[in-house]
This record gives sequence, C-alpha cells and structure tokens, in this order.
Amino acid sequence: VRMSVLADALKTMSNAEKRGKRQVLLRPSSKVIVKFLQVMQKHGYIGEFEIVDDHRSGKIVVELNGRINKCGVVSPRFDVQVKDMEKWVANLLPSRQ
Repeated sequence: VRMSVLADALKTMSNAEKRGKRQVLLRPSSKVIVKFLQVMQKHGYIGEFEIVDDHRSGKIVVELNGRINKCGVVSPRFDVQVKDMEKWVANLLPSRQ
C-alpha cells in the first residue's frame, strides 16, 4: 500500500538524479504530482515531462537536467498562510537556521 504517491515520485527522481540518469519514469500519476512538477519546471530543476495515459493510474516521463540535490515532502501536509511562510521555512528547512 502506497502511503504517499508524491513522496514516492520525489524519491524516485532524487535517486535517478544521483545515479546520473537523464530521464525517469514516475508511476502512478496524480494531479498533485503534475502540479509539483510544473513548479519544479518553472524554477528550472527539471526539463520537460510527458504524461503517459495507460488507462490505469498513468505514468509520467520526466527529463532530468542534473540540478536536483535533494527533494522530499513534508508530511503531513500543513495548511500554511502566506504571512506564516517564513516561520515555517525557518522551522522545517535545514539550510535556513
């Protein structure tokens, strides 16, 4: 049983990046993963990605460009207001101590 599809996808991408792969296959697909990949693509961490519809849960093929050092999820997903964002960033991210 998969607990978090997003966590699995990000871990798969991180592992493929460490191995030096140029592309990675993420499965299953979800709307949350697609939105997350769009943000990563906008900021330049990944290249193009393609959603493959196999009439099941779907797959996503992601082009890697070697810019991901580490990526993961914060679990559980907290509802954060914009005014509290800096406080959460300082508490959760190790580079902002």
